[in-house]
Amino acid sequence: MILVITGTQKFQFDRLLRAVDDLIDRGVIQEEVFAQTGSSHYVPQNFKGQAYLSKEDLLSYMKQSDIIITHGGTASILDAVRMGKKVIAVPRLKKYKEHVDDHQMEIIRQFSRDGIIEGVNDVGELEKALANIKQKKYAAYISGKDEVISELRKILQII
Repeated sequence: MILVITGTQKFQFDRLLRAVDDLIDRGVIQEEVFAQTGSSHYVPQNFKGQAYLSKEDLLSYMKQSDIIITHGGTASILDAVRMGKKVIAVPRLKKYKEHVDDHQMEIIRQFSRDGIIEGVNDVGELEKALANIKQKKYAAYISGKDEVISELRKILQII
């Protein structure tokens, strides 16, 4: 199964939903697809979706999925990679009124550089990303949280 996550922001991400619908129409995607559609206006024709899911339901769909196609939100990406899922991340862009700025491009670029996800710049790259993700092995996500906490403790002991 492929899970599509558009996030919970007040902005639509119709562009991503349309692209997934097109890939299903053309037979590129043959797996079952489910989407968390958020504030999008586009109604998928070839797959089921729901505007908002509880955190528990979203995590349940993630567990059932082999591939997750998500917006560039850090929480969505991290939840998926922590589960060991293959992730394709697509940025919401300001020029399409999908967000207030293009910060998701930076988030995706960094996770891609680290070899953790398959990042794309535009929905037109989804077909290639799907082909890549099935062949590629990705690095495991390693949190730096413990190191940061350790350093903070050292600093606080000095004070």
